[in-house]
This record gives sequence, C-alpha cells and structure tokens, in this order.
Amino acid sequence: MTTQQPAAPADIAQRIAAIWTDVLGPGSDRAGATFVELNGQSIAAVRIAAGIEEQLGITLDIGDLFEDPDLETLTRDILARIEG
Repeated sequence: MTTQQPAAPADIAQRIAAIWTDVLGPGSDRAGATFVELNGQSIAAVRIAAGIEEQLGITLDIGDLFEDPDLETLTRDILARIEG
C-alpha cells in the first residue's frame, strides 16, 4: 500500500502557472501582469477556477480574479489556502 504525499509548493505553483498561461495565452507569464491587464474576462476566470479545482482540488471564487491579481499573488493566495 502506498500513500500519496501532498504536492510540493513548487509543483503547485507550476501547475497554477500552467493553467494561467494556458487560459490567458502567450505573454501572460510576464512578471507583474494582472488578470485584467491580460484582458482576462469572465470566461477566462471560469476556466482558470475550473482548472485549479480540477487539478488541485481548491475552489477558487472567480471574483478573486476580478480583484486583479498577478500570477504571483494568485499563487501565494492559493498556497496559503492549501497550507492554512
């Protein structure tokens, strides 16, 4: 019998970044670029929230994305929820 270890914060951050860039497209990994600056709209917010829930099991309110986080801030907030 094997036990599944929790994902490391670096792995989680990488998965969040992959979801973010997949949804928001090329250049969305630019440091400091916020969701709104990257032309994030409601459908993008839904896709990011769904991807995070599907891959990480964390429910993200799409309203959190309209508070206009950049990728680093979003990642930090999600990691805080996981570690919390």
